[in-house]
Amino acid sequence: MTGSLGSLIAAFKLPDLRRRILFVFGMFAVFVVGLHIPMPHVSREMMDRLFAQGGNLLGLFDVFSGGALRRFSIFAMGIVPYINASIIFQLLGIASPRIQQLAREGESGRRKISQYTRYLTIALAMGQAWGVTIMLRRTGVLEVPSVVSLVPMTITLTAGTAFLMWLGEQITDKGIGNGVSLIIFVGIMARVPYDVTKTWDATAAGVVGLHNIFFLAVIFVVTVLAIVYMQQGQRKIPIQHAKRVVGTRMYSGGSTYLPLRVNSAGVIPIIFAISIAIFPSTIAGFVPVSERWEPMRLAIVDFFTPGRSAWGSGFYFLLVIFFTYFYTAVTFNVEEVADNLKKSGGYVPGIRPGRPTRDYLDRVLVRLTLGGALFLGVIALMQYYVGDITGVTTYTLVGGTSLLIVVGVALETMQQIEAHLVMRHYEGFIR
Repeated sequence: MTGSLGSLIAAFKLPDLRRRILFVFGMFAVFVVGLHIPMPHVSREMMDRLFAQGGNLLGLFDVFSGGALRRFSIFAMGIVPYINASIIFQLLGIASPRIQQLAREGESGRRKISQYTRYLTIALAMGQAWGVTIMLRRTGVLEVPSVVSLVPMTITLTAGTAFLMWLGEQITDKGIGNGVSLIIFVGIMARVPYDVTKTWDATAAGVVGLHNIFFLAVIFVVTVLAIVYMQQGQRKIPIQHAKRVVGTRMYSGGSTYLPLRVNSAGVIPIIFAISIAIFPSTIAGFVPVSERWEPMRLAIVDFFTPGRSAWGSGFYFLLVIFFTYFYTAVTFNVEEVADNLKKSGGYVPGIRPGRPTRDYLDRVLVRLTLGGALFLGVIALMQYYVGDITGVTTYTLVGGTSLLIVVGVALETMQQIEAHLVMRHYEGFIR
């Protein structure tokens, strides 16, 4: 603790690093102010009733918007459209020759891809804002006379997402860490005081006992340690480089390693899985039906919602595993890595270059990803069962996507500060 505090003081002594950190906090303040600028014509009672149903897609959006969707502020759509647009272009980088060519063009190609990502973000944000406002009007949350009245709301919500996208890019360029990740991070942390207040009120009312709080704290600490261990965990594949002759000079070989992370997919598989897993229950929840068919509608909602049925939880768990493998295969091209090693004169000791190296890396990656996939599946289900296990349902940060994002972003930001300190010969945060 003393070493970390000393490193933090050392970081603030560096003018450039201090300026970057203060810039990030300044952008956080702007974001928090925007979270509390409400949109008009919103029935708070109906909004609370809508979120009280639980288990729908709005709950996922609310996590990434920092509670702005529940408040229905100008940032209600959050940064989710930008995340989706970025994921789409990552996938297109595998399927589209045009995107692959742009990626190979260096900085100019990356700028074009970033520009296309911004355009797609605006389109997705507008479509999402229009769909959400239509749905909220039908459920009585938005008290507007006609559909035409939703047009200015849609434009305002789209502008809010565009502003958050710009804010994230500014943090990335002028601050520390990934701007989009930090916006999600501060949005989740902005909910903590509200959750703590609700938990305190429940304790004072006798609804929650001190033993429940203690049990919750134990699960919280154990989960954080597990996330840190899995996020930092990696398999180091030894790489040996042969001697090479370039022109008239000979370069001696050396040893290095290829790091394969246990959880290289991050939180993306959970985002994909929850979107698909609860889509049937979300649609069923908002389709108007007669009183005769109401029990069937409720049965469909319960059947597909994780945490309400064993089938829903199992389906969600399997989806997380599937998307972990899928996203890992998309982002880590084993064949390309093996070819690059062969071209550079590198090889895995005991493994022939080329196809044998590709097969070996593929086997290692499949086994390594299984551990990360199972871990993500457990983390994804925790948000539905921790409240039942501990008896504390008022604290949402323990388990699930939120805690994984918070710990992951914190580790990434600390590593970047560490890099700045190491370059200036200071002792860093990470031991």
